[in-house]
Amino acid sequence: MLAPVTVRYPFRPARRSLVSGQVADLFGLTGDEPPHTVADNLALDVRPEDLVLFTGPSGSGKSSLLREAGKQLNAVDAAALPLPDVPLIDALPGTVEERLGLLAACGLGEARLLLRTPAELSDGQRYRFRTAFALSRRSPILLDEFAAVLDRTLAKVLAFNLRKLVTRTGVGALLATTHDDLLDDLNPDVTVRCHGDGDVTVTRHPAKKNGSASTTTCGCRTAPRPTGRTSLGGITARTGWRS
Repeated sequence: MLAPVTVRYPFRPARRSLVSGQVADLFGLTGDEPPHTVADNLALDVRPEDLVLFTGPSGSGKSSLLREAGKQLNAVDAAALPLPDVPLIDALPGTVEERLGLLAACGLGEARLLLRTPAELSDGQRYRFRTAFALSRRSPILLDEFAAVLDRTLAKVLAFNLRKLVTRTGVGALLATTHDDLLDDLNPDVTVRCHGDGDVTVTRHPAKKNGSASTTTCGCRTAPRPTGRTSLGGITARTGWRS
Protein backbone atom coordinates (compact mmCIF):
# COMPACT_ATOMS: atom_id res chain seq x y z
CA MET A 1 0.00 0.00 0.00
CA LEU A 2 1.23 3.49 -0.81
CA ALA A 3 1.74 6.22 1.77
CA PRO A 4 -1.43 8.31 2.29
CA VAL A 5 -1.82 10.88 -0.47
CA THR A 6 -2.76 14.52 0.04
CA VAL A 7 -3.05 16.87 -2.93
CA ARG A 8 -3.99 20.53 -2.52
CA TYR A 9 -3.55 23.53 -4.75
CA PRO A 10 -3.52 27.07 -3.34
CA PHE A 11 -6.17 29.36 -4.72
CA ARG A 12 -3.89 32.26 -5.46
CA PRO A 13 -1.31 31.91 -8.27
CA ALA A 14 2.30 31.57 -7.14
CA ARG A 15 3.15 34.74 -9.03
CA ARG A 16 0.52 37.41 -9.01
CA SER A 17 0.30 39.82 -11.90
CA LEU A 18 -1.65 42.98 -12.54
CA VAL A 19 -4.08 41.07 -14.76
CA SER A 20 -4.61 38.18 -12.30
CA GLY A 21 -5.26 40.73 -9.55
CA GLN A 22 -7.80 42.52 -11.74
CA VAL A 23 -9.61 39.23 -12.44
CA ALA A 24 -9.75 38.39 -8.73
CA ASP A 25 -11.16 41.85 -7.95
CA LEU A 26 -13.64 41.63 -10.83
CA PHE A 27 -15.17 38.41 -9.47
CA GLY A 28 -14.87 39.31 -5.80
CA LEU A 29 -12.28 36.66 -4.99
CA THR A 30 -10.20 37.36 -1.90
CA GLY A 31 -6.99 35.96 -0.48
CA ASP A 32 -9.04 34.02 2.08
CA GLU A 33 -10.31 31.54 -0.51
CA PRO A 34 -9.59 27.95 0.67
CA PRO A 35 -7.19 25.78 -1.35
CA HIS A 36 -8.54 23.33 -3.88
CA THR A 37 -8.36 19.85 -2.34
CA VAL A 38 -8.05 16.85 -4.66
CA ALA A 39 -7.46 14.31 -1.87
CA ASP A 40 -6.83 14.51 1.86
CA ASN A 41 -4.84 11.69 3.47
CA LEU A 42 -6.17 9.23 0.88
CA ALA A 43 -5.21 5.57 1.38
CA LEU A 44 -4.32 3.91 -1.93
CA ASP A 45 -4.14 0.11 -1.82
CA VAL A 46 -1.83 -0.08 -4.83
CA ARG A 47 1.00 -2.53 -5.49
CA PRO A 48 3.79 -2.33 -8.09
CA GLU A 49 2.27 -5.17 -10.16
CA ASP A 50 -1.24 -3.69 -10.29
CA LEU A 51 -3.13 -2.18 -13.20
CA VAL A 52 -4.71 0.91 -11.64
CA LEU A 53 -7.39 2.98 -13.37
CA PHE A 54 -7.89 6.60 -12.30
CA THR A 55 -11.17 7.82 -13.71
CA GLY A 56 -13.70 10.62 -13.34
CA PRO A 57 -14.85 13.75 -15.16
CA SER A 58 -12.42 16.33 -16.49
CA GLY A 59 -11.05 18.49 -13.68
CA SER A 60 -11.86 15.99 -10.93
CA GLY A 61 -8.18 15.47 -10.01
CA LYS A 62 -7.47 12.05 -11.50
CA SER A 63 -4.27 13.18 -13.22
CA SER A 64 -2.96 14.74 -9.99
CA LEU A 65 -3.57 11.51 -8.07
CA LEU A 66 -2.10 9.47 -10.91
CA ARG A 67 1.15 11.41 -10.73
CA GLU A 68 1.37 11.27 -6.94
CA ALA A 69 0.96 7.49 -7.06
CA GLY A 70 3.48 7.32 -9.90
CA LYS A 71 6.08 9.14 -7.81
CA GLN A 72 5.78 6.63 -5.00
CA LEU A 73 6.11 3.70 -7.40
CA ASN A 74 8.90 5.31 -9.44
CA ALA A 75 6.72 4.79 -12.49
CA VAL A 76 7.98 5.60 -15.98
CA ASP A 77 5.88 8.36 -17.58
CA ALA A 78 5.38 7.21 -21.16
CA ALA A 79 4.62 10.74 -22.35
CA ALA A 80 7.90 12.11 -20.96
CA LEU A 81 10.27 9.54 -22.46
CA PRO A 82 12.52 10.88 -25.23
CA LEU A 83 12.03 8.71 -28.28
CA PRO A 84 15.08 7.43 -30.16
CA ASP A 85 15.60 8.31 -33.81
CA VAL A 86 15.86 4.70 -34.94
CA PRO A 87 13.42 2.20 -36.51
CA LEU A 88 10.85 0.93 -34.02
CA ILE A 89 12.21 -2.60 -34.10
CA ASP A 90 15.67 -1.30 -33.09
CA ALA A 91 14.36 0.82 -30.21
CA LEU A 92 13.34 -2.06 -27.91
CA PRO A 93 15.48 -4.55 -25.97
CA GLY A 94 15.19 -8.32 -26.15
CA THR A 95 15.07 -10.88 -28.91
CA VAL A 96 13.46 -10.13 -32.24
CA GLU A 97 10.47 -12.28 -31.27
CA GLU A 98 10.04 -10.38 -27.97
CA ARG A 99 10.24 -7.03 -29.76
CA LEU A 100 7.72 -8.11 -32.39
CA GLY A 101 5.37 -9.43 -29.74
CA LEU A 102 5.43 -6.24 -27.65
CA LEU A 103 4.97 -3.96 -30.66
CA ALA A 104 2.13 -6.12 -31.99
CA ALA A 105 0.40 -6.09 -28.59
CA CYS A 106 0.48 -2.29 -28.75
CA GLY A 107 -0.97 -2.26 -32.25
CA LEU A 108 2.20 -1.97 -34.31
CA GLY A 109 2.36 -5.30 -36.12
CA GLU A 110 2.64 -4.13 -39.72
CA ALA A 111 6.07 -4.80 -41.21
CA ARG A 112 6.41 -1.37 -42.83
CA LEU A 113 5.67 0.35 -39.50
CA LEU A 114 8.41 -1.60 -37.76
CA LEU A 115 11.01 -0.03 -40.05
CA ARG A 116 9.87 3.56 -39.49
CA THR A 117 11.22 5.92 -36.85
CA PRO A 118 8.91 7.42 -34.21
CA ALA A 119 9.02 10.79 -36.01
CA GLU A 120 7.51 9.15 -39.11
CA LEU A 121 4.43 7.85 -37.28
CA SER A 122 0.99 9.36 -36.91
CA ASP A 123 -0.03 10.68 -33.48
CA GLY A 124 -1.98 7.50 -32.73
CA GLN A 125 0.84 5.23 -33.86
CA ARG A 126 3.37 7.23 -31.85
CA TYR A 127 1.17 6.94 -28.76
CA ARG A 128 1.09 3.16 -29.13
CA PHE A 129 4.85 3.08 -29.61
CA ARG A 130 5.33 5.18 -26.47
CA THR A 131 3.30 2.57 -24.60
CA ALA A 132 5.50 -0.25 -25.90
CA PHE A 133 8.67 1.76 -25.29
CA ALA A 134 7.67 2.43 -21.67
CA LEU A 135 6.71 -1.19 -21.06
CA SER A 136 10.11 -2.33 -22.32
CA ARG A 137 11.69 -0.62 -19.29
CA ARG A 138 10.19 -3.36 -17.08
CA SER A 139 9.15 -0.80 -14.45
CA PRO A 140 5.63 0.41 -13.60
CA ILE A 141 4.40 2.77 -16.30
CA LEU A 142 2.24 5.88 -16.16
CA LEU A 143 -0.21 6.69 -18.96
CA ASP A 144 -2.23 9.87 -18.51
CA GLU A 145 -5.18 10.46 -20.87
CA PHE A 146 -4.95 6.77 -21.77
CA ALA A 147 -5.77 6.12 -25.44
CA ALA A 148 -7.34 9.56 -25.85
CA VAL A 149 -5.82 9.98 -29.32
CA LEU A 150 -7.12 6.59 -30.52
CA ASP A 151 -10.51 5.69 -31.93
CA ARG A 152 -12.61 3.61 -29.58
CA THR A 153 -11.96 0.29 -31.37
CA LEU A 154 -8.18 0.72 -31.15
CA ALA A 155 -8.49 1.98 -27.57
CA LYS A 156 -10.41 -1.11 -26.47
CA VAL A 157 -7.97 -3.50 -28.13
CA LEU A 158 -4.97 -1.72 -26.62
CA ALA A 159 -6.69 -1.79 -23.22
CA PHE A 160 -7.30 -5.54 -23.47
CA ASN A 161 -3.73 -6.25 -24.55
CA LEU A 162 -2.29 -4.03 -21.84
CA ARG A 163 -4.22 -6.03 -19.23
CA LYS A 164 -2.65 -9.20 -20.60
CA LEU A 165 0.84 -7.68 -20.55
CA VAL A 166 0.53 -6.53 -16.94
CA THR A 167 -0.70 -9.97 -15.86
CA ARG A 168 1.98 -11.85 -17.76
CA THR A 169 5.00 -9.69 -16.91
CA GLY A 170 4.13 -8.31 -13.47
CA VAL A 171 4.92 -4.80 -14.74
CA GLY A 172 2.26 -2.51 -13.26
CA ALA A 173 0.47 0.31 -15.07
CA LEU A 174 -1.20 3.49 -13.81
CA LEU A 175 -3.79 4.88 -16.24
CA ALA A 176 -6.05 7.93 -16.23
CA THR A 177 -9.02 8.33 -18.56
CA THR A 178 -12.49 9.83 -18.68
CA HIS A 179 -13.74 6.93 -20.84
CA ASP A 180 -15.73 4.33 -18.91
CA ASP A 181 -16.08 2.15 -22.00
CA LEU A 182 -12.58 0.74 -21.37
CA LEU A 183 -13.36 -0.63 -17.92
CA ASP A 184 -14.22 -4.20 -19.00
CA ASP A 185 -11.20 -4.48 -21.29
CA LEU A 186 -8.76 -3.06 -18.74
CA ASN A 187 -10.19 -5.22 -15.93
CA PRO A 188 -8.22 -3.12 -13.39
CA ASP A 189 -6.96 -4.43 -10.09
CA VAL A 190 -7.77 -1.07 -8.51
CA THR A 191 -10.16 1.67 -9.60
CA VAL A 192 -9.69 5.19 -8.23
CA ARG A 193 -12.81 7.19 -9.08
CA CYS A 194 -12.53 10.95 -8.59
CA HIS A 195 -15.82 12.76 -8.06
CA GLY A 196 -14.33 16.23 -7.45
CA ASP A 197 -13.85 18.47 -4.40
CA GLY A 198 -11.83 15.85 -2.54
CA ASP A 199 -14.37 13.06 -2.96
CA VAL A 200 -12.48 9.95 -4.09
CA THR A 201 -13.54 6.30 -4.07
CA VAL A 202 -10.85 3.59 -4.11
CA THR A 203 -11.91 0.04 -4.96
CA ARG A 204 -9.69 -3.04 -5.08
CA HIS A 205 -11.36 -5.64 -7.28
CA PRO A 206 -11.14 -9.37 -6.63
CA ALA A 207 -9.04 -11.29 -9.10
CA LYS A 208 -11.06 -12.61 -12.01
CA LYS A 209 -10.55 -14.06 -15.43
CA ASN A 210 -10.05 -11.32 -17.98
CA GLY A 211 -12.97 -10.83 -20.30
CA SER A 212 -14.15 -8.15 -22.66
CA ALA A 213 -17.33 -6.61 -23.88
CA SER A 214 -15.49 -5.60 -27.02
CA THR A 215 -16.58 -7.18 -30.29
CA THR A 216 -13.10 -7.07 -31.79
CA THR A 217 -11.94 -10.44 -33.08
CA CYS A 218 -9.39 -12.13 -30.86
CA GLY A 219 -7.27 -15.24 -30.97
CA CYS A 220 -3.77 -14.31 -32.14
CA ARG A 221 -1.29 -14.74 -29.27
CA THR A 222 1.99 -14.99 -31.12
CA ALA A 223 4.28 -12.44 -32.68
CA PRO A 224 3.32 -11.52 -36.27
CA ARG A 225 5.29 -12.83 -39.19
CA PRO A 226 7.74 -10.18 -40.40
CA THR A 227 6.11 -10.20 -43.85
CA GLY A 228 2.55 -10.19 -42.54
CA ARG A 229 0.09 -7.39 -43.18
CA THR A 230 -2.46 -6.05 -40.77
CA SER A 231 -5.15 -3.40 -40.71
CA LEU A 232 -6.11 -0.59 -38.32
CA GLY A 233 -2.50 0.60 -38.15
CA GLY A 234 -1.27 -2.76 -36.90
CA ILE A 235 -4.17 -4.27 -34.94
CA THR A 236 -6.38 -7.03 -36.26
CA ALA A 237 -6.82 -8.92 -32.98
CA ARG A 238 -5.91 -8.89 -29.34
CA THR A 239 -2.40 -10.23 -29.07
CA GLY A 240 -0.08 -11.30 -26.30
CA TRP A 241 3.53 -10.41 -25.58
CA ARG A 242 5.87 -13.30 -25.16
CA SER A 243 8.23 -12.74 -22.27
